[in-house]
Amino acid sequence: YSLEMSRTEALSQGFRRSIGVRIKEETEIIEGEVVEIQIDKPASGSGEKRGKLTLKTTEMETIYDLGAKMIEGLQKEKVQAGDVITIDKASGKISKLGRSFTRARDYDAMGSSTKFVQCPEGELQKRKEVVHTVSLHEMDVINSRAQGFLALFAGDTGEIKPEIREQIDQKVSEWREEGKAEIVPGVLFIDEVHMLDVECYSYLNRALESPMAPVLVF
Repeated sequence: YSLEMSRTEALSQGFRRSIGVRIKEETEIIEGEVVEIQIDKPASGSGEKRGKLTLKTTEMETIYDLGAKMIEGLQKEKVQAGDVITIDKASGKISKLGRSFTRARDYDAMGSSTKFVQCPEGELQKRKEVVHTVSLHEMDVINSRAQGFLALFAGDTGEIKPEIREQIDQKVSEWREEGKAEIVPGVLFIDEVHMLDVECYSYLNRALESPMAPVLVF
């Protein structure tokens, strides 16, 4: 704790750092094996790059137009023909899953560390469940600061208003009821126990009654 933060606030932040929330959400992705990447250079020598990406599954093949951002993402991941990739439609993030088994003959050239995967089946566009795990404290900070996510990197977060925590707890409860999230209680170690006063012990007694409370070790 500090002059800007009471002991109970420091304990509260410690508690909520120790409680994880596993959030499940569905996102739309494009998943397939790369057949061909064609990048067109601007005729003038300067300007935005354009191109085409051909993807396939075991049942279909489609050509997608590429903008500069997607081309940059493909080059960053060093994607080439024969790779199996996923593209998050919302963010445009490209992830390389591995080389297709149809390119198994490339094993000697690629090296033993190369991961081979099956060519995806069905439609190229599909919905996939994504899981994120964050702590209650991280959610508190993001929702209590004007700079949002960047506040996590600012160091001392100061005191967080009780109303913010109530809103977060209510939202997490709703997600749990809907099956979108689950609580992952952690372990909180408290050192220098002799510095705790009656108010701190009273807070701890109340906090430990919560079904979301972490394991407490003195």
